[in-house]
Amino acid sequence: MSEPADAALLLVRVVLGAVMVAHGWNHWRGGGGIAGTAGWFAGLGLRRPRFQAWCSVVTEIGAGLLLALGLFTSLACAAVLSVMLVAGLLAHRPHGFFVFKEGYEYVLVLGVLAVALGAWGPGEYAIDAAAGLAVTGWAGAGVVIAVAVLATSGLLAAFWRPRETT
Repeated sequence: MSEPADAALLLVRVVLGAVMVAHGWNHWRGGGGIAGTAGWFAGLGLRRPRFQAWCSVVTEIGAGLLLALGLFTSLACAAVLSVMLVAGLLAHRPHGFFVFKEGYEYVLVLGVLAVALGAWGPGEYAIDAAAGLAVTGWAGAGVVIAVAVLATSGLLAAFWRPRETT
């Protein structure tokens, strides 16, 4: 890969990582903190909402830091995609596409970016590249999608109980 491409991948990793860290931090320390996040998750039909809130915080901050470092990039991207799948399916899908109407536009972009980054790989300015851990191409995208779908399916099967409609 060329130096500009590697620099672009570094930029994408750092920005996506920073967005995830900020999102996790907000779930933890912003607004209503863990209690507020747990209340929101309960409203989405998730059982054990306080546990879910902490899992969200750890996943978002952890994935963001791993992305910024370029460490276990495929797994970090899978974590981002899984978070976006849960958010998109439970919170944003009912509101349509546009984010200004609480739609799924934003989570779609972040999720697709995570899959694309899985395919592109972390670039040369990453711990994965230095350690020979980079997974790229179809294999990288496949790891991201497979791990995210398994994690999302497991979470929903274990903890999601949709609200009854009357």
